Amino acid sequence: MTNLVAINYGAHKHLKIDTAKTQEHSATQNMLPVVVAEFSQVSVQHPIVLAKSGETGEFTLTALLGFEQHENLFSKDGQWQGVYIPLQLQRQPFFVGDIQTEVAGDYAVCINLDSPSIVRDLAQNNVNDIQILFTESGEDSDYFVKMKQCLGYLLQGEIENKALIDTLLALNLVQPLSLDVTFCNKQSSRLNGLYTVSEEKVAALDPEQIGRLHKAQQLKPIYTMINSLGQLYPLIERKNQQLVSVND
Repeated sequence: MTNLVAINYGAHKHLKIDTAKTQEHSATQNMLPVVVAEFSQVSVQHPIVLAKSGETGEFTLTALLGFEQHENLFSKDGQWQGVYIPLQLQRQPFFVGDIQTEVAGDYAVCINLDSPSIVRDLAQNNVNDIQILFTESGEDSDYFVKMKQCLGYLLQGEIENKALIDTLLALNLVQPLSLDVTFCNKQSSRLNGLYTVSEEKVAALDPEQIGRLHKAQQLKPIYTMINSLGQLYPLIERKNQQLVSVND
């Protein structure tokens, strides 16, 4: 559930976050939104694909975490098992408010009060993982400053993501990703509704188009997306290992 409220010192000066539980937010997600700025880190362990929003029909950039709905092969006992934690998971339980404040270009920072990371009983938590939002003098804590920076990266990332997706569509580089997978227990899965970048169409671009992509700093993320599809095979192996451990 999501119960978002804008953070203010008066109402939340005593609020504490158990950072060990923030990763529980991804436990049932088989895809996680990512931004261009983190492609290099994400592509080390995840296929980066395009998916269409069920609400708007627009493309989004996502990291593939599993093959079934609600399956996250990188989550175990509520803890992230990957080398890199994507920004969308790092920023939990904080969000950017939909409505701007009176200051132009400024946004309200909100928190999900239904997050499992909200400390209810300090005695039941590992004190080493507990973070405060405000200091005794009322200033933002180092932790809260870091979370605001993370939200800022995501806001900027939305702009860069849209620019990249617009370019991919304008150059007709997007193609459906269809993949049939058979796991070690003979269970089959078909990936539908996902899209990727056509390597053949990128290779067929003329030098002027390639030059524009390079100047816009979009050539590298395009090839990163293409190359990241190689992570499908380690993802299949991760699924197979999970199936074997369940049957043992």
